[in-house]
Amino acid sequence: MVKLLAYLKNYRKECIFAPLFKLLEVVFELMVPLVMAKLIDIGIGNQDKNYILKMFVILIVFAIVGLISSVTAQYFAAKAAVGFAKELKHSLFCHIQSLSFTEIDQLGTSSLITRMTSDMNQVQSGVNMTLRLVLRSPFVVFGAMILAFTIDVKAALIFVVTIPLLAIVIFGIMLWCIPRYKTVQEKLDKVLETTRENLTGIRVIRAFCKEKEEIGHFHERTEELTNIQKKVGRISALMNPVTYCMINIAIGVLIWQGAIRVNVGLLTQGAVVALYNYMSQILIELIKLANLILNMTKSVACGNRIQSVFEICSSMEEGVYKEESQKENLPFVEFDHVSLRYNGAGDEALKDIHFSVKKGETVGIIGGTGSGKSSLVHLLPRFYDATEGEVRINGVDVRKYSLKELRQKVTVVLQKAVLFQGTIRENMQWGNKNATDEEIYNALTIAQAKDVVDGKRGKLDYVIEQGGKNLSGGQRQRLTIARALLCHGEILILDDSASALDYQTDANLRKAIRNMKNSPIVFIVSQRTSSIQHADKIIVLEDGKMAGVGTHEELLESCEVYQEIYYSQFKKEA
Repeated sequence: MVKLLAYLKNYRKECIFAPLFKLLEVVFELMVPLVMAKLIDIGIGNQDKNYILKMFVILIVFAIVGLISSVTAQYFAAKAAVGFAKELKHSLFCHIQSLSFTEIDQLGTSSLITRMTSDMNQVQSGVNMTLRLVLRSPFVVFGAMILAFTIDVKAALIFVVTIPLLAIVIFGIMLWCIPRYKTVQEKLDKVLETTRENLTGIRVIRAFCKEKEEIGHFHERTEELTNIQKKVGRISALMNPVTYCMINIAIGVLIWQGAIRVNVGLLTQGAVVALYNYMSQILIELIKLANLILNMTKSVACGNRIQSVFEICSSMEEGVYKEESQKENLPFVEFDHVSLRYNGAGDEALKDIHFSVKKGETVGIIGGTGSGKSSLVHLLPRFYDATEGEVRINGVDVRKYSLKELRQKVTVVLQKAVLFQGTIRENMQWGNKNATDEEIYNALTIAQAKDVVDGKRGKLDYVIEQGGKNLSGGQRQRLTIARALLCHGEILILDDSASALDYQTDANLRKAIRNMKNSPIVFIVSQRTSSIQHADKIIVLEDGKMAGVGTHEELLESCEVYQEIYYSQFKKEA
């Protein structure tokens, strides 16, 4: 959490002025009991109306100056807290973007969302309250105690006994609560994960009539969160009543001792009132301090969770190699005995993959579910790094390229078609921010998506809703392919990205890509043999291993796995 305070460096002025103005408010607040003591002992005691009026005016001035100081302090504290949260959010978001898929898989999407929202808001609130109260409350407590000694030493000894006891209670509860608040946030992660899963999969849940089961599952998660919150709440809730009880006992003893000393003439009535006021101020400030400490406890726990994300470094080192020209007599893409094991996985997802691809070739990748098809193509843009062997593009290990240059060469259309809220034009320009309407329409034509745009009101200005939910699955897939084509990458990966297309549209798409000027190397991942049977090379995977490599005709003769897949989709007689 301490490391996060570096994000306050641009708000040094606010961090100084906020507590300073609070301390100015405190100075006037601490003077009030002394003014009241004189008003009682001199003004009321002597029936001096002019003196009473004078003291009354002084109290009004103290109140006005205190109010102005308080508002000013709040302004600076709020400005610093909001600015701190803004810079911290920006930095955290940038750091998350720099992480590889391995680290993002490890952290989990739901947990990252909680840290960007709930944890961040708690930290912002903690900074705001700390700047306003972290100096104010101790200053009032010790200032009131010191001023009490100037009034009467014996009566002030009650303060000396009470304040350390209160500190023991407050800090004891704080030390117990800090680790528990971290657990609360972890349980909140689980609730958010369940919520996200149910909202994204609502259609499947209703299709299988699983609403009651999922409600029960959600109830279990919220019950776990509620129980841990109750456990922490029971202890933290003790703070106010315990401190109230201790302060009220101290006030009772103070009044009792004060009354005795007034009777014997050792203390004035105004002095007793001043001592009572100082004890009341201490009570109020200690309650504020207790709440501040609870808030800070939560903030520290949330800050530590945010800091833990910063401490995770990407396992993917950035390369520096910059390619100058294409190397002759070398395959453009080469997998050299590549293996891949995901972080924390028991078995290898890919094992001893080796093949090469020349410029302009189309490569089909097929295999059963979980055979490693997507894992294989994800190695090219370095979504993951090979644990053994090398993946080379133009004779250079992909790990030596800078990620920006590598991903300008390799364009990927993932299994799940992802579109963003905005117009079709804006979505297409993700592939090329300078793309003209003519270039966009050309890409749409190749992707068989021109009819999708022509059929929409506004055409390229048609607004796509979040996630593309106002489009069909096939329309989303075709638009994402068009977006990828605008990148003009040298390698195009279609990772089962035509699964929602009919056979004719799929065939037209593949034909249009082959006929492109400067046609890229195309990797087609598919469950359909019809989608890849015209590829120059087909790679058959089984349990992460290569079961066969060759053309459609060669594999039908020599590869049992390919035969099984093909004849499960087409009758053998055909």
